[in-house]
Amino acid sequence: GKRLSGFEGEAEREQRARCKMGCLFSRKSKEKNREKKKKKKEEAAAADGEEGPKQYSWDQREKVDVKDYMLVQLKDQTVGRLPGKVAGEQFVIQECENCNIYVFDHSATINIDDCTNCKIFLGPIKGSVFFRDCSDCKCVVACQQFRTRDCKKMDVFLSCATQPIIESSTGMKFGCFQYYYPELGYQFKDAGLSIFNNNWSNIHDFTPVADENNWILLPEDVMPQDFVPLPDSEELKSVRISTEVNRSIVPVTRGQRQKSSEELCLVVFFAGDYTTANARKLIDEMALKDFALVQTKEISMRPDDANRVFKEKAADFIPLLQQGPVVALEFNGDGAVEACQNIVSSVFSASKVFVSESKASASQDVDNFYNYADMQMGI
Repeated sequence: GKRLSGFEGEAEREQRARCKMGCLFSRKSKEKNREKKKKKKEEAAAADGEEGPKQYSWDQREKVDVKDYMLVQLKDQTVGRLPGKVAGEQFVIQECENCNIYVFDHSATINIDDCTNCKIFLGPIKGSVFFRDCSDCKCVVACQQFRTRDCKKMDVFLSCATQPIIESSTGMKFGCFQYYYPELGYQFKDAGLSIFNNNWSNIHDFTPVADENNWILLPEDVMPQDFVPLPDSEELKSVRISTEVNRSIVPVTRGQRQKSSEELCLVVFFAGDYTTANARKLIDEMALKDFALVQTKEISMRPDDANRVFKEKAADFIPLLQQGPVVALEFNGDGAVEACQNIVSSVFSASKVFVSESKASASQDVDNFYNYADMQMGI
């Protein structure tokens, strides 16, 4: 008997479900009829010169005009997009000659093809920027991935989260991104880029030529505005730009340039409300004392990674790892370890900060951390 009631239950359930579907369809068709009537009414009203119902912004997505996201076949012009005008869309620059081009916003990807003798600024790009068949161009660029193919004679001030790649390209020169305007920090966040992850000098050449160098690093003392001048058009002048080293949104690093001393120092800040501000403060303080910032990294760590990097001090820092990524700074110069320790103990006494213990252990700290970080980031 029990089994039978089980079957009955199933049949009832099926019946109910069918009923529900039927109700749903009949409700839908009723709604459709209602919509049709409403539409007819509106059309009639419109014909009588009455206004239809108010249109709300969420009813009417703004149509994207592709032309707003393209600069094509321009010559001898200064053109660009102000903050907020690209808002994470894709962008294309093609066949421009002798132009000054400024994209003061974040974008999804940017392709630049067949451009000659142009000066180009590109704000943070969430994905890749790809230069093809370009020559004699000077650029300031921030991106996740950087790539060139069949390019010649380009000077690039770069912030790149991954290893920059050049292919079939010659006469390429690279410097560190050095730029500020008030919206730029937010644009980095919107593009999902960390200001501390910049591999500008770690170039991979896909097509190296024996006994020739397709790329070199620009001299350390060059200024971006001597390559990409600040815009002089009325519209673009409204962006408040600075190219001073200590104002740059991306910390200016020495990268793979020759070190001035054997002494290194690793400093690691742990996640918290003031991590970025603290890291910047230390960078500024060390710069005043003429120490070089070699490289920076922002990366998440697990407890076993901490053991590898922080060794016997790891236990102090492991509880802090759950709060978010760490920010690491590598400094160079005679006396760097002592200088870092003094600044950290006087300025950041309230925070837990890892600082290399001695000149002897510092190089190992740097190697341990950056080998781990590069492995993590696939560099």
